[in-house]
Amino acid sequence: MKHIVKTTLETKSAIGADANGVLDEMHRMFSAFRETNDERLVQMEQRLSSDVITEEKLTRIDAALDDTRKRMDRMLVEKARSPLQGDMREEPFSREHKAAFRNYMRSGEAAGLKGIEEKALSAGSGPDGGYLVPMPAEREILRRMANISPIRSVATVREISTATFKKAVAPSGPVAGWVGETDARPQTQNQQIVDLTFPAMELYAMPAATQTLLDDAVVDIEQWIAEEVDTVFAEQEGAAFINGNGVSKPMGILAYPKATVPAWGWGKTAYLPTGVAGGFAATNPSDILIDLVYALRSGYRQNARFLMNRKTQAMIRKFKAATGEYLWQPPASLGAPATLMNFPLLEAEDMPDVAADSFSIACGDFHRCYMIVDRVGVRILRDPYSTKPYVLFYTTKRVGGGIQDFDAIKLLKFGTA
Repeated sequence: MKHIVKTTLETKSAIGADANGVLDEMHRMFSAFRETNDERLVQMEQRLSSDVITEEKLTRIDAALDDTRKRMDRMLVEKARSPLQGDMREEPFSREHKAAFRNYMRSGEAAGLKGIEEKALSAGSGPDGGYLVPMPAEREILRRMANISPIRSVATVREISTATFKKAVAPSGPVAGWVGETDARPQTQNQQIVDLTFPAMELYAMPAATQTLLDDAVVDIEQWIAEEVDTVFAEQEGAAFINGNGVSKPMGILAYPKATVPAWGWGKTAYLPTGVAGGFAATNPSDILIDLVYALRSGYRQNARFLMNRKTQAMIRKFKAATGEYLWQPPASLGAPATLMNFPLLEAEDMPDVAADSFSIACGDFHRCYMIVDRVGVRILRDPYSTKPYVLFYTTKRVGGGIQDFDAIKLLKFGTA
C-alpha cells in the first residue's frame, strides 16, 4: 500500500513539473503571438493588408497556443486524480461495503451488497436498478467530473435524496426597508414568489471489462470504474448544462427564452447584439465585451467570468485595449484560468461557434446563475450476458440543472438585433 501511494505521489510530482514546463511554453508562445500580431497590424496600416506569410505564422502560433492549453488541461486533470486506496480509519460499515462491492464487480456475487443495503434501508434492486457504489468511489467520481466539466466547476451544486429539488425565489428581490429604533414597523408589501423545479434526470455509461481484468487482484475495481465513467459523465452533462432542452436531461443555459437587455424579464436570459451578423464590429470590436460586462449589476460582476469555446477565444485573442495591451492573457500560474479583461475565462467546447445570430459568449456569476442537483448514489448493474466474453457495467447517476437566477448572466448575440 505504501509503495503504491509513494509511486502515485512521485507520478503526480512529475506531472506537476511537466505542467509547469508547459505553462512556461505557453507564455513564450503568447509572446511570439503578440509580436507576430503587432507585425501584422503594422503591415495593415502601411499596406492596407497584411503579408500572407505573417498571417500563416500567426495562425500556426494560435493553433499551437490552443494545443498547449489542451496539454496543460489534460496534465492538470491527471494530477487532480487521486487513487482510491483504502483508509484504515474508515468505518467498519464502509470497509464492509467496499469488500462486498468488489466481490460483486469481480464475480457477480450480490448477496453481500443486498444485506448491506438492507441495513442502510436502501433498495438494492429498486426502481433505479443495480447497487450503490461505496461512498468514497462516488465522491471521487463527482470530484473528477468537477475537474473536467466546465459548468460544474463554477456552478452551485446541491445533493438531494429525492427525484426533484424545488427552490422558492423572489424575482423582484426581498421586500425590505429602514426604520428607527422606536418607529412603527409598516406592513411589508406582498411579494411575488416563484417555485423553480430541478428534476434529476438519469445519466448512464456502460464500460466493459474482460474477465481477466476482473480476476486480477492487483486491479483496484473502484479506481477502474471511476476512471471509466468520469470523462463520459462529465462530457454528457457538460453538453446538457449548456444546450440541454430539459427533456430527459438538464435545462441548459442557452435553452431558455431570450430578450434584449432593455426588454429583459424574469424567466429569460438577456443578451446584447454585436450589430454584425456572425462577427464583431469592424471598428473597436472589443467595446461590446466591455458593454457585456457592465450589463451585469455590480453584485454579479464581482465574481463574473466569460464563457466561450476555443474557436471564439482565438478570435478575441487579437483584441487590444486603447493602451496597446492585449485583452486576453494566458494563465498567470499553474491551474489558473486564462483571463479576458482581467476576468477569468471558462472554456466550454459545447458553446456554439461564432455564426449569424449565435449566442457564442456568456458573461456572468455562474455560481449564482446555475444550479446543479446531484441525487445521492451512483448505481452499477453487472451484465455478463449481453456481449460475451465481456462484462458490461451499466452505471447510472441522476443529475439535474437549470438557471436559478436569470439576472446573473448576460449573453452576446452575433447578430444585428
